[in-house]
Amino acid sequence: MDLTSYAEWAVHLVNDPEPPPHLVELRDALAKVFAAGSEAEVAALLNRLLARYPVRPRLSAHDGQRWHLHLAEDSAASAVMGLAAMVAELGADRLGRCQDSRCPRVFLDTSSNRSRRYCSARCASRANVAAYRARRRGGQ
Repeated sequence: MDLTSYAEWAVHLVNDPEPPPHLVELRDALAKVFAAGSEAEVAALLNRLLARYPVRPRLSAHDGQRWHLHLAEDSAASAVMGLAAMVAELGADRLGRCQDSRCPRVFLDTSSNRSRRYCSARCASRANVAAYRARRRGGQ
């Protein structure tokens, strides 16, 4: 079972400046996971969230699909489980914060060589253009 889509939901929640009121507390807790300084801290934070948002898997058949597993009816529990599974499978260093100083967004680094530095192509381009302009100003 691929849990990446559930982990991506956690990313979308953390990046949402105005989530639904009932998800603000979870958004803030997930943001702490992305800001954690060590893998042990990431694990401790996720373990607390897993205890708070237990996963209750269920079988579902909808939209013409065969029976398949859904982690939970509660999207919060699914997001926490997806993020925890991603950390367990790929490591906490796959949780990233955009390196553009003007951007507060987070992302999951699914690149093959763990090299992603920005949340989007837009931020990467903006940072590269700024660096280029700074080099041009410095050379004149």
